[in-house]
Amino acid sequence: MITAMRRVSSYFHKFVRACYDWMIAMASNEHAMYFLAAIAFIESSFFPIPPDIMLVPMVLAAPQKAWRIAGVATAASVVGGYFGYAIGVFGYEVIAKPILNFYGYMQQFETFQGYYHEWGAWIVFGAGVTPFPYKVVTIASGVVHLDLLVFGIASVISRGIRFYLVAWFLKKYGEPMREFIDKNLGMLSILFVLLLVGGFACVKYM
Repeated sequence: MITAMRRVSSYFHKFVRACYDWMIAMASNEHAMYFLAAIAFIESSFFPIPPDIMLVPMVLAAPQKAWRIAGVATAASVVGGYFGYAIGVFGYEVIAKPILNFYGYMQQFETFQGYYHEWGAWIVFGAGVTPFPYKVVTIASGVVHLDLLVFGIASVISRGIRFYLVAWFLKKYGEPMREFIDKNLGMLSILFVLLLVGGFACVKYM
């Protein structure tokens, strides 16, 4: 049993290492910005993996472009958020409802609507800067027709804080962080998965 667990752990570490090395190589690619923008866009409406998977290696690979990278991630995420909003407005039954069911949120949604108009901006802001699945909030904002200006301002501020803070930290401590990630990649990947699952758990049980 222990041997099998060690083997699985070894395979997982090799897989994560291969993915990380690929992302570092991809980060230097001339099309990396487009790839980052695409991930940031779809993550705001339906994709479960946050754009940090590209933002982090891109800043580590090119710290002199940190602000530009953060800007692209922020802009694409906000535009993607409006796409999620549109899904909530125009495709509730066909698209939004299945997505909300997928994230286990429909049961709490009616109660959630009661708080949304009063606390909508803070809900969007909180989801924008935390591991909470942002796409759930963008879709929900459309369903309850949260004021577009309020939604946009909360999205720009929260997503900007999220991505520019990460970029600043990596730009300032880039090389030590890169060494730390290289040495602790397995542990950090597990932590990333736990944060991702935790975000979805918050949606389901809050």
